[in-house]
Amino acid sequence: MTITTDTFFGGAPEVNASAPGRVNLLGEHTDYNDGYMLPVATPQRTLVAMSRSGDDHFHFYSPNFDATVTFAKDSSAPQGFGSYIEGCIRLVQAEGIEVPPLRVYVETDLPVGSGLSSSAALEVATLRAMRALLGFELDDVKLARIAQRAEIEYAHVNCGIMDQMASSLADETNMLFIDARTLEHHLAALPPDTELIVIDSGVARTLAASKYNERRAECEEASRILGVTALRDVVDPASVETLPSPLRERARHVVHENLRVLEAAKGVDAERFGELMNASHASLRDDYEVSIRALDVLCDALRAAPGVLGARLTGAGFGGACVALCRKGQAQEAAATALAAYHDHHGPGNDVQGRILIPVPTDRKDKNESV
Repeated sequence: MTITTDTFFGGAPEVNASAPGRVNLLGEHTDYNDGYMLPVATPQRTLVAMSRSGDDHFHFYSPNFDATVTFAKDSSAPQGFGSYIEGCIRLVQAEGIEVPPLRVYVETDLPVGSGLSSSAALEVATLRAMRALLGFELDDVKLARIAQRAEIEYAHVNCGIMDQMASSLADETNMLFIDARTLEHHLAALPPDTELIVIDSGVARTLAASKYNERRAECEEASRILGVTALRDVVDPASVETLPSPLRERARHVVHENLRVLEAAKGVDAERFGELMNASHASLRDDYEVSIRALDVLCDALRAAPGVLGARLTGAGFGGACVALCRKGQAQEAAATALAAYHDHHGPGNDVQGRILIPVPTDRKDKNESV
């Protein structure tokens, strides 16, 4: 039997909520170093429908995974998509808020494993649904903090807070500047007369199965040796050159990536923004070593396409998607040209099948305002 919201809830759910994924333009692997970043929300979103269960069990279902999770209120969900939801529930309970057993239906058009933060969108959408259902007062920054803890403590990914802040606070039409240490944030306009392209490399990854946690540990060790709280506190970029390899390369990426974000957030022209994106990808490839051949080929194909100003991987790397900045009116042609070149490089019948993920926005408004 096909499970719909009506069959899962026996009627309409009590509440619905949603949250977007994110595309990070600059500031990769800087959030867990107390650094800076510039994401944009995706048009694709995760929907969470929710009701009280009416019994003493939690019930979760997602058609994306074709999976149902059921467990007693005093036990735990098995590891999987239910872990993220349970983490949100348990951490809301830790805030002193009574949470009854729930029925939770999750559906998303965000591709899982493409580096667009489907996990953060699930966490934030779950928390928004709980807030609507139970009527508690936790603001969007607090929701992001809880969502981050859910991923760390229940999905066992020692992540920074950028993804959750973006899902909770970003929009599709502007960059969101985030200071990971203070959580100061404000909207910042993209360079005028530009559009974004996001293309999935076709190589899926999960952070839990990647070297993400290893990179974080390397940054923490580099900070310890340099005598700073986090790499954000490095005053002289040349000081990282005294570190042993690979700590030297990891720290070099983070320190210079922060400088790229701070420059872009002040406002630069489209050509300079593209240069910063290209430099970011090179640093992620050579110093942070989170790119893979497919992402490098895709970025090269994007940069060679008409109207493209710069391109880089987006997300933590190890697979996933690439993002490019291009001149307004040329994004569709550029995306199609780049994707064709990417497929030609890999040849017919290969397992790497890229696809365009983000449609070109037609109603983007350039603006600069505080959140």
